[in-house]
Amino acid sequence: MDSSRIEALVAQLRAGQLSRRQFMGRAAAMGLSVGAASALVRSAGAQGTTSAKSGAAKSPTRDEVFAQIKEKYKFEDIKKQGGQVIWGELSDISTLNTTLVDDVYSNWICGFIFDGIVGTNYADGTVAPGLADSWDITDDGVTYTFHLNPNAKFHDGQPVTADDVIFTYDGVLADKSQSVRKGSVQQFVKSYKKVDDHTVEFVAKQQSAIFLLSFNPFGILPKHIWQDVKPENWGADPGSTGQDPKRVVGSGSMKFVEWKQGDHVTLAKNADYWDKNWIPNIDTFTLTIRKEQSAAIQALLTGEIDVTEVPFSQAKPLEANKDLKIDAFDTFSFNWYSQMEDPKKLDLFADVKVRQAMMYGLDRKLMAEQIYLGFAEQANGTQPVLSIAYAPDQINTVYNFDPDKAKALLKEAGWEDTNGDGIVDKNGKKFSFECLYTEGVTTYQQQLPYMQQAWKAIGIEMIPASVPFPTLSDKTNSGDFQMVVWGFSWDTTADQGSMFGCDQAPPVGFNVMHYCDKKFDELQPQQIAELDQAKRVKLLVEQANIVNDDSAAGILVFRKSIYGNRTTLHNFVPNGYSEIWSLPFWWNEVS
Repeated sequence: MDSSRIEALVAQLRAGQLSRRQFMGRAAAMGLSVGAASALVRSAGAQGTTSAKSGAAKSPTRDEVFAQIKEKYKFEDIKKQGGQVIWGELSDISTLNTTLVDDVYSNWICGFIFDGIVGTNYADGTVAPGLADSWDITDDGVTYTFHLNPNAKFHDGQPVTADDVIFTYDGVLADKSQSVRKGSVQQFVKSYKKVDDHTVEFVAKQQSAIFLLSFNPFGILPKHIWQDVKPENWGADPGSTGQDPKRVVGSGSMKFVEWKQGDHVTLAKNADYWDKNWIPNIDTFTLTIRKEQSAAIQALLTGEIDVTEVPFSQAKPLEANKDLKIDAFDTFSFNWYSQMEDPKKLDLFADVKVRQAMMYGLDRKLMAEQIYLGFAEQANGTQPVLSIAYAPDQINTVYNFDPDKAKALLKEAGWEDTNGDGIVDKNGKKFSFECLYTEGVTTYQQQLPYMQQAWKAIGIEMIPASVPFPTLSDKTNSGDFQMVVWGFSWDTTADQGSMFGCDQAPPVGFNVMHYCDKKFDELQPQQIAELDQAKRVKLLVEQANIVNDDSAAGILVFRKSIYGNRTTLHNFVPNGYSEIWSLPFWWNEVS
């Protein structure tokens, strides 16, 4: 082992040039044991931690995280105060209740309205202070004590207290709760209690490598607003639908103004935000809905909107426009299809050979190159590019395009074309199904016809059906679908239990397929508890192989995200941890 290289790493850690996670990863790559690396972290006085067994380590301070972010991104000085930013998207939000969020855009909006107990360091994806200024972890790595900021207030001026935290968790875990985050909380949290008005204690079910990243997947609701509403009625409450703006009350950096469904959502700056580092510069932010991606791009070109996601087909042409800035970056995201595998609902996809045949029937490398125009790669396995468990060279089954193998697998499963119509059948039933996708997405308008053609070539009839995203979400959550093509984005934990765990079907989790494998579930508590990252990654890859071998879901491509903004909008810095996190630093020349 090169001791001089280790010493250099320690020096970088002391200087704040490396996060604890980065240090541990690089030290492990150089052959240093986890125990020895942890001892060096403590001796270096490192402030951040994402693992559980770290009683001697301090949680990062707000100022430390803020300084790290400012150093990494070096934002321009703000030259114009106030104004507005208009962001164009294709899909509407689905709720204004932070505990009920199950889509990206609702998560963005609720993320600005509501604060969680902990937050994210957008420089490296590690845990940062949220409502909690700091936290203590017992030496056994099980009990976490969070110290809430005593100055934190809700938008109506009421203080944020431990009672609000307890109330929110009680609502999420209620018997008739509709929160898709319920399963995540149940998976990690054994108990929680109020210590005093500004201190809460959580006890983990086991020692966990990802507790801090997983126990709080929503913001904190004000008890005084919601205490008279039963959790099963939260979804229809005017505070969730926006019909009563006085009930949309959080503690975040933005306040709710209005939600005109299908048209726009508007937020206003919270000038009295308790975390002074993150008070927005702009006065208002509007998420405006464009039904077609072409309409969103045209609005960007004319200056009607300031920023929007850019389809892969438009990225390179738009780079030549001097009025625009285009950002493409790796993500935790993939494009996929999920099929209903519960034989009680639909037996079409219950046979693993059928699911494997469908994967072999698609040329996903061609899709990455021609539909995603090189801004994606064929997905081998389930762990995306930014994941610590991204390991395409360790995947057992690689579904390279092989239509002959696909046909053979269908035949083995009893599906043959007995009447010569080009579509395989079994017991008098034709292999035909409907596939939902979000309307207006340019990439899908190219992708779905290709998938339809490719599957038809192996004897499968897929009928594409475009619907608004809220409709798609409702149908998948209720199990009223056959197949859906959509996107999904993971987080820094690399934990995929909420999608593939046997007990994670909606509304508890995201297992819309109703897939179940006992070995996957057996490995789940093991990978969560493993603090040695190299060993944990090995377990995660084993889980990924189980799911991938079963073709439990059709993970098609790992994709980059691409965003375009007017050059008049400054300090817009999207990354794989969040596309919209830099909002507090934005300033707009033209608004």
